[in-house]
Amino acid sequence: MDIKAYIESGVIESYLLGMADAEEVAELQRLSLEYPEVVAAIKEREQWLREFSEATGRPASGGTKEQLLKSLHKEFAVTSGSVHVINRRFKFVAAAAVLALFVSAAGNVYLYRKYTKATGDFVALQKEQMQLLADNQSYHARLTTFDHDLKIMSQAGVIKVPLAGVKGKEGSLATVYWDMQSREVYLIANNLPAVPPGKQYQLWALVDGKPVDAGMISDCAFSLCYLKRVVNAAAFAITLEKAGGSAAPTLDQMFVIGNVKS
Repeated sequence: MDIKAYIESGVIESYLLGMADAEEVAELQRLSLEYPEVVAAIKEREQWLREFSEATGRPASGGTKEQLLKSLHKEFAVTSGSVHVINRRFKFVAAAAVLALFVSAAGNVYLYRKYTKATGDFVALQKEQMQLLADNQSYHARLTTFDHDLKIMSQAGVIKVPLAGVKGKEGSLATVYWDMQSREVYLIANNLPAVPPGKQYQLWALVDGKPVDAGMISDCAFSLCYLKRVVNAAAFAITLEKAGGSAAPTLDQMFVIGNVKS
């Protein structure tokens, strides 16, 4: 018997795919006892199918397989005189077709996974670009604000009034920029404690010995805040008041104070 031709006939593939009949199974088992190369061929094909399945995913559904086999049966319909020869040929072609279907389905799974990964990478890249754009816009806005503040602080007629922390609040710090021509007051809260709920910092100007409301302070930690115009101020101070401000400063809640130097 030509064992090489037998191995290449497709019988082993039919057997592994569950398509061999009882006679073929019995013959294959008998030959396996006689020929080690038959055993080796079975193990080789089993290993290939196992590794391919694990690496690429599930094969096609049973329904698809059944439809394929029905089509092949019609294609190889013959008279009874040539049943054995054609049946063997049918088994070989059917096994090859099922393997091709298996490979095609697994290939589709592989391509789908590659597509999914590429899509995920693209979405991640889009998000990164959007974040970079947002950061760039934020930096641009901050740079524009800084440039605006710098022009105000450095223009002629604007004096700087440092406000230092009072006793018990030495770490507090704020700075007033006062335009002596327009009388406009700007402030930056360099270092003031976080405001408790229901409270707000209020700026006061000492004019003719009396405290005058110079405006409520909010969001002035990183840029200049424009407050109220003040005339003839001798000093500035900040107190912690109820939200919305008070008519007179709460002196025991004063945080910083600074004199205007002539």
